[in-house]
Amino acid sequence: MEERSRQKLLIVDDDIKFCRLITDYLQRYGFDIRAVHDGDTALKVSAEQSFDAIILDVMLPGGGDGFDVLRRLRDFSQVPVLMLTALGDETDRIVGLEIGADDYLPKTFSPRELLARLRAVLRRTTRTAQSTAGNSETEIIIDKLQIKLLTRSVVYDHELVALTPVEFDLLVVLAQSKGRIKTREQLLNEIRDRNYDAYDRSIDVHISALRKKLGDDSKNPKLIRTVRSVGYMLVQSGDNPG
Repeated sequence: MEERSRQKLLIVDDDIKFCRLITDYLQRYGFDIRAVHDGDTALKVSAEQSFDAIILDVMLPGGGDGFDVLRRLRDFSQVPVLMLTALGDETDRIVGLEIGADDYLPKTFSPRELLARLRAVLRRTTRTAQSTAGNSETEIIIDKLQIKLLTRSVVYDHELVALTPVEFDLLVVLAQSKGRIKTREQLLNEIRDRNYDAYDRSIDVHISALRKKLGDDSKNPKLIRTVRSVGYMLVQSGDNPG
């Protein structure tokens, strides 16, 4: 039973010693680890095998960095991705989130913090799946928007929309609270399952990416409305004065 419950992780980092240290640490907590050291191998392995999460370093050797790997990965996989960024580099964090990373962590992290972040991402994914399985509601339909909970897929205006796990969960939370404001703190707590500082703006990055994929103009929103200094709400046609 214990072996069947082990979660599979892929580490993508060119620092072999670092990969060994992290592998040794995480294996003690029940993870099966595969480590690769360049982007092309990471994409090949990801296409051939199923992983519960990927730890991806921004700085990689060869022609493409971690951002390029993530872009290409999102063409065929929505596996949760935790990106490792340079210390204090806000640009790296924002770019990673916009492309489709689920979380980020400065490279000077402690192993305990990495473990906590991984567990949070995996716990959120598991909780969403269990909630969906125990819920008689299998889809949410709001005007042109159709959210299929069992398959975690979204169709908008008859077109399939590829969302990251965080973007999907964010859209579900907003849809289930249609017409009601969700503060940034509420959204962060419900979709990310870890504590953020009061000035964390990653939710705004995810909202921006979600709007872009749904073709929703932030200046004249038809679907997701910004409530200044408070948060966001999902609206129906006719509900939004613009």
